[in-house]
Amino acid sequence: MIKRFPPLLVLALAAGCSSKDADLNRFLEQTKQEQPAGVDPLPEIKPYETFAYADQALRSPFVPGGSGSSTSTVRPDRTRNPELLEGFALDTLKMKGTMEINGRYYGLVRAPDGLTRKVLPGNYLGQNEGKITKIEPSKISITEIIPDGLGGYIERAAGLALDE
Repeated sequence: MIKRFPPLLVLALAAGCSSKDADLNRFLEQTKQEQPAGVDPLPEIKPYETFAYADQALRSPFVPGGSGSSTSTVRPDRTRNPELLEGFALDTLKMKGTMEINGRYYGLVRAPDGLTRKVLPGNYLGQNEGKITKIEPSKISITEIIPDGLGGYIERAAGLALDE
């Protein structure tokens, strides 16, 4: 019986392979008889439209220049002694109110250190040389000097609103 087992095993394996080959052969014959699919046509190519640039006399957008450039006369005053409120960022300062003493309006500004200080027009606050230009009952107007990104400086209006 042991002698008969190997030939039977080989026969069974060959029979298993032949059914797989038959499926493959049937698929190949069926595929050969199908009509080949057509090729999609190429998309239409639109002709290139030329553009005549007629503004050569204008300033190039790739060259620094224009308003607020490094030729600006606005500069921070490096010789001036900084005031106490210039050590804090403008967004950390809070306007708490105003008061009038002898006809002069003072603004009351609270710093992150918890102390409230009196300020007048002409005082500086914030880290961008923010000069107080006007004090109103509900707002302190400030003009800051900030870098313009081109090596120069520009003035920017800012302010502190009354914090209630």
